[in-house]
Amino acid sequence: MAYRTVLHSKIHRARVTSCDIDYEGSICIAPELMKAADICEYEKVAVFDVTNANRFETYAIKGEKGEIKVNGAAARLVKKGDIVIIVTYAIIAENEKDSVKPTIIRVDAKNRII
Repeated sequence: MAYRTVLHSKIHRARVTSCDIDYEGSICIAPELMKAADICEYEKVAVFDVTNANRFETYAIKGEKGEIKVNGAAARLVKKGDIVIIVTYAIIAENEKDSVKPTIIRVDAKNRII
């Protein structure tokens, strides 16, 4: 059986609220955004920095309301105020490809769902 990796969810144009190089790793994402985008804690995410074009993968942990905090080595790739896109992917069977409907969450400058 053939499989495809497809977009599962996206938080579009979130703003980085802080960075912590000394943290072990991960990205803290506001719980309301994680819930809306169906991202579970410790799930692998890809992060695309719209501001500087850097890309990296890490895992999500619950942050505080409105928070997008990049931790560990990845904190060297972004700055507070950068605009990022956070995505998750799913592996599906080839025969499921026509039923894919990713969850897209758009946020304002304060990371509130719009």
